[in-house]
Amino acid sequence: MRSRWLLALIALVVAIVAVSTYGLVTALNAVVAAPEPGFSEGTTEKPPFTPTPTSPLTPAPPISPAPVSPASSLTPPPAATPTSAPASPGGPELTAASYFAAWQAGDIPSMLGLVADPPADFAARHRRFDTELRVSSLSLTPGELRRQGGEAAEVSFRGVREVRGLGRWEFSSVLGLALRSGAWKVLWTPETLHPSLRNGGSLRLRETQVRRPAALTREGLPFPRDSRADDYRDYLTGLGGTAINLTLEEVPSGRALLTSPNPPPTGKRSTISRSVQAAAARALDGVGRPAAIVAVDIQSRQVRAVADTLGARGAFNGLYPPGSTFKVVTAAALLRTGLTPDSPVACPMTYNPPGARSFSNADGIDHGTVSLTTAFALSCNTTFVQQTYERLRDDRLRAEAADRFGFREKPGLSSCRIRPSENPDQLGADAIGQNSVQASPLCMAEVAAAAASGVWKPAIMTADPSPDLPPPVPLDEGVAAGLRAMMGAVVTQGTAAQAGLPPGTAGKTGTAEVKDAEDHAWFIGYRGPLAFAVFVQNGGSGGRVAAPIAARFLKAL
Repeated sequence: MRSRWLLALIALVVAIVAVSTYGLVTALNAVVAAPEPGFSEGTTEKPPFTPTPTSPLTPAPPISPAPVSPASSLTPPPAATPTSAPASPGGPELTAASYFAAWQAGDIPSMLGLVADPPADFAARHRRFDTELRVSSLSLTPGELRRQGGEAAEVSFRGVREVRGLGRWEFSSVLGLALRSGAWKVLWTPETLHPSLRNGGSLRLRETQVRRPAALTREGLPFPRDSRADDYRDYLTGLGGTAINLTLEEVPSGRALLTSPNPPPTGKRSTISRSVQAAAARALDGVGRPAAIVAVDIQSRQVRAVADTLGARGAFNGLYPPGSTFKVVTAAALLRTGLTPDSPVACPMTYNPPGARSFSNADGIDHGTVSLTTAFALSCNTTFVQQTYERLRDDRLRAEAADRFGFREKPGLSSCRIRPSENPDQLGADAIGQNSVQASPLCMAEVAAAAASGVWKPAIMTADPSPDLPPPVPLDEGVAAGLRAMMGAVVTQGTAAQAGLPPGTAGKTGTAEVKDAEDHAWFIGYRGPLAFAVFVQNGGSGGRVAAPIAARFLKAL
């Protein structure tokens, strides 16, 4: 029993000591937590002091404010530490950084919200600046922020704009800031966009034409000045044409800030042969009507010459009735029906398909019964209308022209077409290259090359054909041989016999009727490695006008 009382007495003493110690510590804490001299008046409470484990009775030293650098970074300052004072929320650093970020991102509404007293056309000015000067991108690099007293600051910055057609455009400017109603705002001026806009200045893109650098012929030689290069600038980049030079300049000073470099000579070789081009150009000298000569290599179909006074790529894409030169296509279709160059056919002065109008020969002569070769050489309209009506009805003529000679909508350099005939009148006219049949000089040069080689292929102006082009179409061996014999007879005994064409030339004349205008004059053919077409718009007779031009061309080679 005595031991129990002894234990109770000891516990009571311990409790009294603990309570006394707690009261002493509480009193000391109250002293340390009292406001220091200079603390803001009106503060009634402070958070309780938490003693450190190592020195619970020693008060913390007062915090001294860290000095503020006069040139601080635009990057928002880090969170405050016990040894440095925090930056003011929403300071000029944050405003400047936010403005630059929005500007670089093209976020005009956010930019507008950061500007003090922005002009009414703030957004329109920025959009117009980028549109008119063809700005595709912008990057900005801010410098250091400089304070100007307690309520103003500025930031120098560098920028790089990418201008379409000109490349990099570097500039430097200054972003002003000021304290407005307790918040930092951007003091925007036009020179913020670019220094050249100061005091009402402006910028513009000026376009001027400069001569294109000369391309080279296939031999690696320059094009001669007298090769009619200016007449086919649309065919080959760099031949006698012009390019656009861009200059970004100040107004009104005219000082050039950025200029596109003059395009250097590329030395790129074309498929054009210097000698063939010169011969074609000289053959058109003195021709008073718009005209064209196109020559292609028979094997590769590369264009070797294009002399053109038609304009608008007429030599390649102009559509003209080919007249009797189309009889090469009609003759190929007739040969495929079983006729041969020696087959006897009628060549009357006139012929009327059943229920159709009358067709007549240009010379107004009844030649009686002749071979198909003679009818071709004399260009008997009546023969080809009659044979087509008898052998090529039911769309067979159109199919022959489209499937074997490229007379259809197709990718490629040339243009030519034929439509389905609806009656004997239309079929007869199509057979002799009138009605719906239309072709460019290049298309007819392709026809001549097909007869010479036995294969139809589209013409090209590159080293190799594009995979998008139609594939080659072989002609029947007998058909190709027959065409060559018949085209040779045109030059030796037919409508081109008096044109002065050199030996070895084969071809076909054409005189195409044009409503209310003079006939078009044509001659297509081949000699040696070249196939060609000569066309004179409203020139008259093919035998008397186009064939002599072809003779001048071939003799000049």
